Amino acid sequence: MDQNEDFIRALLADSHTIAVVGLSSHEDRPSYEVACYMQSHGYRIVPVNPTYAGTHILGEYCYSSLHDAAAAVEKEGGRIDIVDCFRKSEHIMPVVDDAIVIKAPCVWMQLGVINQAAADKAEAAGLKVVMDKCIKVEHNLNH
Repeated sequence: MDQNEDFIRALLADSHTIAVVGLSSHEDRPSYEVACYMQSHGYRIVPVNPTYAGTHILGEYCYSSLHDAAAAVEKEGGRIDIVDCFRKSEHIMPVVDDAIVIKAPCVWMQLGVINQAAADKAEAAGLKVVMDKCIKVEHNLNH
């Protein structure tokens, strides 16, 4: 797993659409703050959270699953570049499985989210993996 500064800088430069799995509609939650920051820096945010499915978060339609989100983005002619995970470490494997199915180029596990088996599985399937790092912090450092 390559998580050095140059790798992250290139990853963020090449990415445009971020599916945020576990995005909350509550402004005081880290997922909302991070997604809002990334959106304000030109990234399209695609909310994925079954609790809020069918509503809008940050002006974007919220999907119940990564599969539904990817299908909608693909229908618009785009793709999900990064699957940003705001889920507990023990709930990451199903997200990685879905990321592999939709052929996402990268799975990003937020700060404190560590699941080596899921990271290994993603890498074995050809996905880039960032683990235990905040995408907002890394963008700020590498911007």
